Amino acid sequence: MRIPTRKKPEVLSPAGNLRGLKTAVDYGADAVYCGGKAFGMRSAPKNLSLEDFEEGSRYAHERGARVYVTCNVLPRNNEIEAMREYIGQLKDTGVDALIVSDIGVMMMARQVAPNLELHVSTQAGLTNYQAANAFYELGARRVVLAREMDLQAVRDIRANIPDDLDIECFVHGAMCMAFSGRCLFSNYLTGRDGNHGECAQPCRWKYSIVEEKRPGQYFPIEQTENGAYLFNSQDMNMLGHLDDLIDSGATSLKIEGRAKSAYYIAAMTNAYKTAVNEYMIQRGFEDADGNILLPFHDRVIRPSDPDYGQGTEDQVMRNADAAFAGVADEGYNTTDAPEPDGMSSHARSTRRKSNTAIEQIETDWKHAAVRPAPHVELPEWLLEETDKVAHRDYSTGFYYPEHKVTQNTDRSAYFRSWLVVGEVLSWSADEGGRVTLMSRNKIEPGQQVEFLLPGERPLAYIVPEDGLRDADGTPVPAINNPAHVFSMPCPHQVPINAAIRSRTKKPTLKAE
Repeated sequence: MRIPTRKKPEVLSPAGNLRGLKTAVDYGADAVYCGGKAFGMRSAPKNLSLEDFEEGSRYAHERGARVYVTCNVLPRNNEIEAMREYIGQLKDTGVDALIVSDIGVMMMARQVAPNLELHVSTQAGLTNYQAANAFYELGARRVVLAREMDLQAVRDIRANIPDDLDIECFVHGAMCMAFSGRCLFSNYLTGRDGNHGECAQPCRWKYSIVEEKRPGQYFPIEQTENGAYLFNSQDMNMLGHLDDLIDSGATSLKIEGRAKSAYYIAAMTNAYKTAVNEYMIQRGFEDADGNILLPFHDRVIRPSDPDYGQGTEDQVMRNADAAFAGVADEGYNTTDAPEPDGMSSHARSTRRKSNTAIEQIETDWKHAAVRPAPHVELPEWLLEETDKVAHRDYSTGFYYPEHKVTQNTDRSAYFRSWLVVGEVLSWSADEGGRVTLMSRNKIEPGQQVEFLLPGERPLAYIVPEDGLRDADGTPVPAINNPAHVFSMPCPHQVPINAAIRSRTKKPTLKAE
């Protein structure tokens, strides 16, 4: 039995293996996307076998979650029949949807697996409502927008497509420097095809320049002791701005990271799910217990609405056109920003950086506005969650033109100020409460740790001065052997598989 599409914002989490899928579901994911052993855009993770998809789908469906499979490579001629056979195998595993980018694969999937939903991948580079409607006519029930879209573009697409066509938007994780992820850089430099899930990420490498008549002399583009990283984009973090994105018509909120650890999946899924719950409560759609008070609906004003085009405007709308007008940003952050070249808003938006303004055709186009609402306030502990996983410097991507994503030109590594020190194997009420754990890093008396709990604020706990034991029950002064079983007193009941984390003594540049 497949789970029907949700009627409220969906938290969509990544999984590179079966454990990641179950972890995402356990920590609140409404849906999980993952790749199989072939035809996905991430070959680094172990990915899932057909048997894994069957087990994972059962696990997810029993808990009200859905499973989507990536089939979004750009296939070559000799892969077509293998793709057809693969889709035929997937349709019987219980998964809910296929994520595709190639139109031929999409039509193939309609023939071979008509009961599966079709989601159009960001690789398709969808940037306008006309394309979204065309995919809808071809059978798509979801479009994943290009990451280059700003909030105003999301609103405009939402206002001009059917309400039952989902819009999926990235909200967190690494960003690709290439247009919608389509890139030949890795293929050219290493022979590893980024459009077949084998990207070597050369955009994260260190680069220098060489003057033609001075071979062997390398000059960093930006002088630092480590060199320069020209294409090293920041990570996305929209946790504190989810209300803007949901109000603007995003149906599904996608966390990037199929190559990430189970801890990363758990922490970010939990954070975004908690934020969506806060949104639903503060917007009046649900009470604190999750009971529905009002049917969920975004705040986009559609052309069919009586108040469409009646003058509702906000900062997002004002900045949207300015972003593509070929004029410096600073002149467009206020309501009295000057009109460049006397052009209309539509002409500026359409022209981008063209010099052919005279050729623009005036229309009665109007941007879609949103009905104003108070900002959804998230608790400070929740906003801090994104700093408790390994990450590059954060940005809000392209959603806000006045705050454009930039590059980290001084380093490519991840910043990590917290690390996982253990994982809960079991909890017992004996002796006033005791947790058995698999160690990952050192735990010692007096150390402050946190248990990552599904749907709750993390549990802060001070490791007691005594009571630490090894697997044989022998007292030990500290837990200092990774991948070994230990136990320690803990009066608070904690769930199996919960991560135990601790702040690092010194922040490091290292991935989780």
